[in-house]
Amino acid sequence: MEKRKLDSMISEIKIENLKCGGCAATIKKGLLSINEVTDVQVEVEDSTVTITSENENLDLIKEKLSKLGYPEVGDKNTIAHKAKSFVSCAIGRIDS
Repeated sequence: MEKRKLDSMISEIKIENLKCGGCAATIKKGLLSINEVTDVQVEVEDSTVTITSENENLDLIKEKLSKLGYPEVGDKNTIAHKAKSFVSCAIGRIDS
């Protein structure tokens, strides 16, 4: 889902492997490292990520999520993705 808001774009992505606040912290930190991303909200209960960005860079955002171990629902969710999500989860717990 995408919406426009004063020269920015809001996108909501439903993802796989989201388990806890540690995962959410890693996702938020990872996505905020993308220059155009200005805000990230993660809903653990719904497995959704809402991203506010300055450009239409949804492919870059989805690629980053997948590299962190949290592919979009409907994309490949391999054993490697699941393993990455566990590592990302642990890192997020340590960092938060």
